[in-house]
Amino acid sequence: MNQDELLIITANEVTSLLEGREKEIMQLIGEAYKVHEQGESALPHSSFLRFPNDNLNRIIALPAFLGGPFNVAGIKWVASFPGNLQQGIDRASATLILNSVTTGRPEVFMDASVINGKRTAASAALAAQYLHAGQKLTAVGILGCGFINFEIVRFLIAAFQNLHHLVLYDIASSRAGFFKAKIQRQFEQIEEISIAQDIPTLLTKTELVSLATTVGTPYLTDISALSTGGTILNISLRDLGPEVILQCDNVVDDADHVCRAQTSPHLAEQQVGNRDFIRCSLASILLDKEPPRKTGTVIFSPFGLGILDIALAQMVTKIAIETEKGVKIPSFLPESWLAN
Repeated sequence: MNQDELLIITANEVTSLLEGREKEIMQLIGEAYKVHEQGESALPHSSFLRFPNDNLNRIIALPAFLGGPFNVAGIKWVASFPGNLQQGIDRASATLILNSVTTGRPEVFMDASVINGKRTAASAALAAQYLHAGQKLTAVGILGCGFINFEIVRFLIAAFQNLHHLVLYDIASSRAGFFKAKIQRQFEQIEEISIAQDIPTLLTKTELVSLATTVGTPYLTDISALSTGGTILNISLRDLGPEVILQCDNVVDDADHVCRAQTSPHLAEQQVGNRDFIRCSLASILLDKEPPRKTGTVIFSPFGLGILDIALAQMVTKIAIETEKGVKIPSFLPESWLAN
């Protein structure tokens, strides 16, 4: 691409370019985490745009630079409007811009809702793969039957060949039924899907649980029904009460980012006045600096770092250019004032 071009990539194109690449995406996410852990990134805190008299809806800006072999910069602008579900449209929408690290000029503009889902799912599956190292994962609990958990199932299937049983729970039983039917149509590896009547039942039937809901305040304060040595993927970050966080082995993606905005780890930090309950980052496990887990239940709490979005967007861009996908706008920027 020349410096005056802008490449535009749609959601359908992103989906097709990433189809069947789950293991490759997980490897990419792992490498991005390692580069970040080694200090070769710039990652300002996310900026939350909220609206007056509205505690539910928000739009979040996630700027990031990832160095090392990536050398990529950009920003994701992601909206979360849970009320969309009642209108028959997705809760979240997102766009992403990649900028040249040489000139700063925008080079790529793409839909990021698919990017957001797949990087989140790849991060969760990568964590599950390491936190369950040496264990045969056969059953997974799904708490929250939406797009994010659907993608997490897709990546868990790629990571665990023996996974064949899902236990679902959603506060809206119709969503659980829709989720079940969609899984049955798309994933032959899943042989059994049951819908739990309540959360304790879900916990008793699984060894790993993925939480991906739209709640704003904790409601889950007792996880005793989960088997000893179980794992919780705390994806939506606000389901668990601080007392649950404090009694478990905690792994995060980045402590500074996850301990803010009233997440469950943030509430735990406020309660005890420190972050000693956080054992390590996932990247420190990937780099063999820390063991995958200690005794008891382990909770993985990922804030969802912007470095993952731009790393995956860079991958999509490379594939798009190689396969001549997307639309190139030849003169997006104005003519330079310095021109004669």
